[in-house]
Amino acid sequence: MSARVVSCGVVLLDPYGRVLLAHATETSHWDVPKGHGEEGEAPHVTALREMVEETGIVIEAGRLKDLGLFVYRRDKDLHLFAARATADELDLSSCICTSLFPRRSDGTLIPEMDAYRWTAPDEVERYASRSLTRLFQTTLSLAELHRTL
Repeated sequence: MSARVVSCGVVLLDPYGRVLLAHATETSHWDVPKGHGEEGEAPHVTALREMVEETGIVIEAGRLKDLGLFVYRRDKDLHLFAARATADELDLSSCICTSLFPRRSDGTLIPEMDAYRWTAPDEVERYASRSLTRLFQTTLSLAELHRTL
């Protein structure tokens, strides 16, 4: 039995309870900024690093609320943290992804994420993967998070 992969990410909410989703380049789905930890890296450090790499948004660790570990897919769990966006983080036009990967077709390095949006809880399923939509609909209520964050 191989160890399950854990991906760490940040659920960033704006003042209206909308969640930040980033578009995964050359796919049809949007996701919260997240990724795998490096050797010996604490989950919150991974989540904050992925946030910077995928959006350019720098969040201090003290702003994070640890939401815990969630079953995500058969092969992967998510360790999620929540934060409330500050006024200077609301304009997503300045977001930039510095994390690159080779395009399947020709190996050209392209950004992992290429667009950003604030997404209302009832719009998530239009954009996000089935796994992320299911998580927000069943286990991690965005409306509840908005009330308690």
